[in-house]
Amino acid sequence: MLQTRIVPSKPALILEGKKKNLIITDIHIGFENSMTSNEIFIGKNTTINETIQELSEIIDAENPDSVILLGDVKSSIKSISRNEWDEVPMFFKKIREKCDVILVPGNHDASIQRLVPDNISMISSTGMVEENILLTHGHTMPSENFSHVDKIIMGHVHPVFFQEDSVMNGQRVWVSIKTDKEKIFPNKSGELEIIIIPSFNKYFYATHRKKYKKSISPIIDKIKPISTARIFTLDGTIIGNESMIDQVI
Repeated sequence: MLQTRIVPSKPALILEGKKKNLIITDIHIGFENSMTSNEIFIGKNTTINETIQELSEIIDAENPDSVILLGDVKSSIKSISRNEWDEVPMFFKKIREKCDVILVPGNHDASIQRLVPDNISMISSTGMVEENILLTHGHTMPSENFSHVDKIIMGHVHPVFFQEDSVMNGQRVWVSIKTDKEKIFPNKSGELEIIIIPSFNKYFYATHRKKYKKSISPIIDKIKPISTARIFTLDGTIIGNESMIDQVI
């Protein structure tokens, strides 16, 4: 039986059974040029080493067999930017030196196969299944072929908590949703849990909702209105329930 747990104070999930997997999502390498709309200004080419260091430290602490990247490793959607030509291969090279790497592409990962070294496992953007769990980016609807699962782990929507009078305002959060399985898989019954992993990119936030561009997920659209949810801080503290879901996704 697979066990899941969050890495304390990090936007990373451990999935452990016979093997131990470290799961992260939404790195958005090369994102700097797009962040001015959030009134966040970051020097060009300043964050890739920081990203590699943070992920490397988690790998050193957790010693996983593999890292599973749930999409949006790169930032540009339809092309490959000059930054990405250099930084994405470097990222894969550094992380692959520590453990195996599996990539489930996201909607920002067009043509990423041109940047992925041969020793990286790249699979379909529809996702991958580990026992009863579907691991997917979240920008596509799961196939009926995955209808036996009872848990979906995804990224894509970059959950952030918005409440301007709170010290948590603008912080990344985890979201766990319980829903009827038939909303996603019409021919199945029972309960389905959806876990949304926060963006690994810590600059993907804003402190004013109107400055924050949400990503739309067909999975989330299908399960609305959401009847049961829990919202957690990065360290695992519960700060809200389904009544606050519109404040985070």
